[in-house]
Amino acid sequence: MSGKKLRVGVVMDPIASIKPVKDSSLAMLLEAERRGAEIHYMLQSDLRMLAGVPLARAKPLNVRDTETDWFDLGERRDIDLRDFDVILMRKDPPFDMEYIYTSYILERAEDAGTIIVNRPQSLRDMNEKAYTAWFPQCAPLTLVTRSMSDMKAFLAEHQRIVVKPLDGMGGKSIFVVVVGDNNANVIFETLTDDGQRFAMAQVYIPEISHGDKRILLVDGEPIPYALARIPTADDNRGNLVMGAIGEARELTDRDRWICAEVGPTLRERGVIFAGIDVIGDYLTEINVTSPTGIRELDRAFDINIAGDLFNAIERKLG
Repeated sequence: MSGKKLRVGVVMDPIASIKPVKDSSLAMLLEAERRGAEIHYMLQSDLRMLAGVPLARAKPLNVRDTETDWFDLGERRDIDLRDFDVILMRKDPPFDMEYIYTSYILERAEDAGTIIVNRPQSLRDMNEKAYTAWFPQCAPLTLVTRSMSDMKAFLAEHQRIVVKPLDGMGGKSIFVVVVGDNNANVIFETLTDDGQRFAMAQVYIPEISHGDKRILLVDGEPIPYALARIPTADDNRGNLVMGAIGEARELTDRDRWICAEVGPTLRERGVIFAGIDVIGDYLTEINVTSPTGIRELDRAFDINIAGDLFNAIERKLG
């Protein structure tokens, strides 16, 4: 990429609504700005496809590392997505049909040589909860089912379990259920929509009290530190948006082993930036849509994760 100005597109939620001090997308954009990149900003509603050509009505973007007034947007202009070197797909879930349609448009740009972070097909294939099934040696015993009777039997066998929807985010609708809980039936009914929708149950991992670790991987290689989200005393969920406290830690030997199991597959599938969740010794989620944690780890350990990401992107561009 020497001598050539990097052209970067970003598809994200409204930039005015982010929290700059903790937003990983902003960290990526700040790194692109430091490298002198030409950046263009897009919402999902700005994308379209005409005769198979992926297009957008995008706005030039400049960013600053401040807690107020952190961006400037230029005039909207029509752009062929195939003209970008890289597009960062940073739209938060829900992972709905609109998200899938967006991935089709981005895949047309990828077909022409644009790098999409992350590869559109992998965004569609890798449900953050269900994809742990590809690594059963790393994960707690996990059941994916629409059957309420299956969930009841799983609870009876393991006494304490965690149940959650396959399409949730941010800790929403995650329940810890113990044998004898009179709410168990209604929880199973709600999560499966009375047997009409798949949901997940996992054996409860008591080490959640020590934190749900977010480990970031760049092109399959782990950042050597994790952000442990420690639940509050009145909650079981290790999610920052639910009040958990973030604590930065070095990876353990077990963390590194899990990364070695998962990382090569992520790299092969074109997932350049991922966040895996580890509780105790177990992999619980693989996040490829819009993983977070960059800014907290950068501050704690004086590192530059977005710099690692753009180094990986530039290696792929040659």
